[in-house]
Amino acid sequence: MTTTATPVSARRRWAGLAVLSASVLLVVMDMTVLNVALPAISQDLRPDSVELLWMVDAYALVLSGLLVTVSALGDRWGRKRMLMTGFAVFGLASMAVLVTGSALEVIAVRALLGVGGAMIMPSTLSMIRNLFTDPGERARALGVWSAMAAVGAALGPIVAGFLLEHFSWHSAFLVNVPVMVIAIAAGLFLLPESRNPRSGRWDALGTVLSIAGMAALLYAVKTFGKHGLTSPGALVATVVAVVALGWFVARCLRRPDPLLEIRLFRSAPFSAGVVTALTTSIAMAAVLLLLAQWMQLVQGYGPLETGVRLLPAALGAIIASPLAPGLAARIGARTVLAGGLAVTGVAFLLLYVVPGPLGYWPVAIALALIGLGNGSLAIASAAIMSGSPPAKSGSAAAIEETSYELGGALGVAVLGSVAAAIYRRELAYEGPGAGAVRESLGGALDVAGELGAAGGRLAEEARMAFTDSLVVTSAAGAVLMLAGAVAVWLLTPRTLDVSSADH
Repeated sequence: MTTTATPVSARRRWAGLAVLSASVLLVVMDMTVLNVALPAISQDLRPDSVELLWMVDAYALVLSGLLVTVSALGDRWGRKRMLMTGFAVFGLASMAVLVTGSALEVIAVRALLGVGGAMIMPSTLSMIRNLFTDPGERARALGVWSAMAAVGAALGPIVAGFLLEHFSWHSAFLVNVPVMVIAIAAGLFLLPESRNPRSGRWDALGTVLSIAGMAALLYAVKTFGKHGLTSPGALVATVVAVVALGWFVARCLRRPDPLLEIRLFRSAPFSAGVVTALTTSIAMAAVLLLLAQWMQLVQGYGPLETGVRLLPAALGAIIASPLAPGLAARIGARTVLAGGLAVTGVAFLLLYVVPGPLGYWPVAIALALIGLGNGSLAIASAAIMSGSPPAKSGSAAAIEETSYELGGALGVAVLGSVAAAIYRRELAYEGPGAGAVRESLGGALDVAGELGAAGGRLAEEARMAFTDSLVVTSAAGAVLMLAGAVAVWLLTPRTLDVSSADH
């Protein structure tokens, strides 16, 4: 099975990569911007707790539900067309914020951004797979792509903090529009079209099953994390997810032209890359979220200051990601994959073992090590994409992006629940507002502010309890990362070379 694509010169290939990387940077930025903008949105629109929850979750639920469908559609309809459409949807959804005047309208904008993100993210990976046919070039291109994703994660809070200090919360969305316009204009000229010429019949039932199953799975994971294992909504969503995804996988294994090529997991390099992405996103999502809260609520940094102090992680990834392919060529892809997970695990462990009260400098060192360890994600992407044939690049990209989305949700739900349990255990308070105090550090600080002079001790105890929850959760993340390093070492073929041949 082959894939049709127009051959392009080296100059246009790398210029095309610039377009793809810029789009990824913006989408990743948008994932982090809302965390900083949410207080301003809440103050303006006064959403209730359910609306606030959907503001946060709508993007991820829609994106994860559509990843498989739009990737398969892109293989058939054309990956460039899908990417250009995604740019347009993302830009128009960002412009729609100008006419939003309620929480429900913001939720709708977030859902539309999720549609655009689902079109963009896997399309960039599958186009890199087909744009760079030489495995060595492809590995370097994926290193650049990973570095730009790291830049987006770092710039998101900084850009949002700057905009919110000078403009309304609408500006955090509108910044997407000019970039999308430029991306469409450059992409139309620089990017070649490619598609799978033998994609087969469209599976309508499989489409419904994949959308329902993935959205239900992510909703179940998020709800379990927020409301516990006895949540009725999460239990119903779990049943829907198990039935729908089980049926979907069975259909994909039976069909010669499945929507998602599940058989890709027979490739050891492909599976190793997916495990690397999933393990990293589980630990990173929880620990970095806790660190951001720790910086603002314990250390007292503002949103912009917090974004700047999170930069060491991005700087480490920017340095390591482009260098990872060359390092893999010298010491082996298996060593880089497993070593990256191990370095990140050691960084998390550092937060646990540092003596005395936790301060920023140990955190900065840990963040830099996390960034360096995350450089191995470029090799994970190369292993995933080289472990799949060009015609199945859409499936490979969908699986990789799904692993990141699902891993992030699992990390916040599982490790976030661990952190919440430790916080409640460490904080022995039975006075006024005890429920809010034990629910979150933010609630504890609000209650402490109402107690006057007597609230000073409560605030200090709450901050100490939250810091304890952070360091213990970091230790749990370290165990997960080190276990993942062992699993990836055993799973990855010793002779794997992502820069010399496809596997």
